[in-house]
Amino acid sequence: MEDTKEQYHNVISKSREIFIDKNADYGSSWRVLRIISLVDQINIKAQRIRNLQNNIANKIDEDQIAEFYGIINYSIMALIQIEKGIVDEPDLDADEIIKLYDKNVNETFELMLNKNHDYGEAWREMEIVSLTDLIIQKIYRMKSILKNDGKTNVSEGIDANFQDILNYSVFAQILLKE
Repeated sequence: MEDTKEQYHNVISKSREIFIDKNADYGSSWRVLRIISLVDQINIKAQRIRNLQNNIANKIDEDQIAEFYGIINYSIMALIQIEKGIVDEPDLDADEIIKLYDKNVNETFELMLNKNHDYGEAWREMEIVSLTDLIIQKIYRMKSILKNDGKTNVSEGIDANFQDILNYSVFAQILLKE
């Protein structure tokens, strides 16, 4: 488990770096995105990963690693949007964004620790394609929940699905590096 903690933090550290660099370029322009738009962005990245895994010819020079980092960051943006609400124009400065980023990462990391305790590290025996398929399944679950105005009868909500997607993406990064 100690390896997992260190590997998780290494992936998040790189993800955070990318997020900070993009924030310097674009600011908080993503704050105007509705939840379904973020779900769709993650879907685009996940489908691209699936195509890469299926060896479909590539015309863009980005690999699975770059796409999984994108999914991590879009998931964190979505968690922030759920917490703060959607706005009509960018409204957060860099310091506030990073605080929110770190807060959501820490909450998701704690969730991962709890699930790893209950499930063991079963994800270490999974194939990366299976993690990709689980991400895509979560996307379709969220689309269904959103069509029902966010209401569920017995299932976890949208935020839990974004946290799972974030964690699956971190796991995929760890497995890709191994």
